Amino acid sequence: MIERIDGAPDGVTALRADGEVSADDYRQVLEPALREAAESGSIRLLYVLGPDFAMQPAAMAQDAKVGLEFGIGHHSAWERTAIVTDSEWVARSIAAFAWMVPGEIHVFKLGEEDAARTWVAA
Repeated sequence: MIERIDGAPDGVTALRADGEVSADDYRQVLEPALREAAESGSIRLLYVLGPDFAMQPAAMAQDAKVGLEFGIGHHSAWERTAIVTDSEWVARSIAAFAWMVPGEIHVFKLGEEDAARTWVAA
């Protein structure tokens, strides 16, 4: 499931994904949140992946679609992305593909969520 995080700094889209994430979670929560940020002209994303985070296969396909739509279609709007996770496979994947991500991206551990909020809002 993906849900918005209340109390995010101004100009920051903050989301938390935990448990099994579906393609519908992308369509109903993540995509509208990114669209709203893109329409404002600035995307600063705080994305916290909880300890039980997992993706259904259809969610992986939706993730690729969202990446193309917002990464290419709104390339100039991306400023910063903070990923907060203890998942090694996620951190390794981000390190491998960071060159493809618009704007700056940084991975933080779950215990560093406050630092991630500060960094993404700066």
